[in-house]
Amino acid sequence: MARANHKAGAGGARERREEPREGDRAPGIRESEGNYWAASTRPLPVLMFLLPLVLLYELGSALYLTNAEAGTRKTIEAQKLFGDFFQTLGVAGLFVPGIALLTVLLVWHVLSRQWSRVRTATLLGMLAESVAWTIPLLVMSAAYRRMGSLAGLSGTSLQGSGGDLMAESWQARLTISVGAGLYEEMLFRLVGVALIHFIVRDLLGAKSWMACAVAVTTTAIAFAVYHDPRLASGSPDWHKLVFITLAGAYLGNVYVLRGFGIVVGAHALYDALVLVWLQQAA
Repeated sequence: MARANHKAGAGGARERREEPREGDRAPGIRESEGNYWAASTRPLPVLMFLLPLVLLYELGSALYLTNAEAGTRKTIEAQKLFGDFFQTLGVAGLFVPGIALLTVLLVWHVLSRQWSRVRTATLLGMLAESVAWTIPLLVMSAAYRRMGSLAGLSGTSLQGSGGDLMAESWQARLTISVGAGLYEEMLFRLVGVALIHFIVRDLLGAKSWMACAVAVTTTAIAFAVYHDPRLASGSPDWHKLVFITLAGAYLGNVYVLRGFGIVVGAHALYDALVLVWLQQAA
């Protein structure tokens, strides 16, 4: 919003319009407000993009992953890790990890002071971009299937499944796919990449590109280890480890380049296609 300054001169009063200084604009408003590439990485659009996924996962968990008679509920391992962490802080509950994720994005939005509105076009663009980023993962998976079994990034990370993920209903597998996208990306990218980047860049003083490379590589390896329970017994599935490491590195780069919302969308969509659609078509 331009300011009008009035100055009195010899010829009388005249009005001069000045370009606004950075501090004169409303907080968070920038010329790039209409720029999709910038807007799609901001916390509020990411929050609005992920909110339906969080609600879908919680609803699906209640309907398809919960055994009311036995009093048990199957969970994503990454979600369980977050739940255990919050429990050590004295905060417990089924919905705590999901609430924590949304709270982080909301606090990030408030601290960033980016008050521009969320455009429907931005959310639709994020959905389309998530689809586009999923395609290379499907190509990698097709190459992997020539060497081994079908690979879903959620793998055997479902606690309480008895290790037989494919025995679950398609509704349960869809719920698992959404949960894996949300909580595995929250663990390995939103927390993992950010933490390692902070250590390497800010504490050790490395260059930013090197910190990004170390963070993406380290979390990709951790991502692979997380998905192969046979590693603990000394008989890892090396084909699977290689595939998941490459997939983790790919998702890490998507996160660095395009932000948290799109990497969650790509991960969840890939798992849904592999664990639900391709299984139904087989």
